Amino acid sequence: MSRLADLRAWLAAWVAYLRVGDVLVLALGLGASAASALVLWQGGAPDKAVIKAGGRVFAEVDLSAPRIVEVPGPIGTTRIEIQPGRARVAADPGPRQYCVRQGWLHSAGAVAICAPNEVSLSLSGRNAAYDSLNY
Repeated sequence: MSRLADLRAWLAAWVAYLRVGDVLVLALGLGASAASALVLWQGGAPDKAVIKAGGRVFAEVDLSAPRIVEVPGPIGTTRIEIQPGRARVAADPGPRQYCVRQGWLHSAGAVAICAPNEVSLSLSGRNAAYDSLNY
């Protein structure tokens, strides 16, 4: 318990040196940090889904209307589900299902790669989280 009492005494001594301007600067700094994190760390809204098969573009699909795209690959067919503003790999013949487990992709720059079937799904938009992505 003496450590807790020492910590409280140290904090009380430190707070005694703070002035109103110091508290305002700290509050403004925390507010600016929180606001920039909310604004800058978003991938942005996606415009379209780019589906690749075997390293080549299979389809570029607008994200405004729901649809299902079936993509053939070397080990079977990958089913991609499109909903307004988001997309996901709904089914894949791959053994580990990593791309299916990605779930819904909803920001520009998000990617789901089904490596065994050589199929990938990426969302693109004006404010992507990545400059480029290759596999």
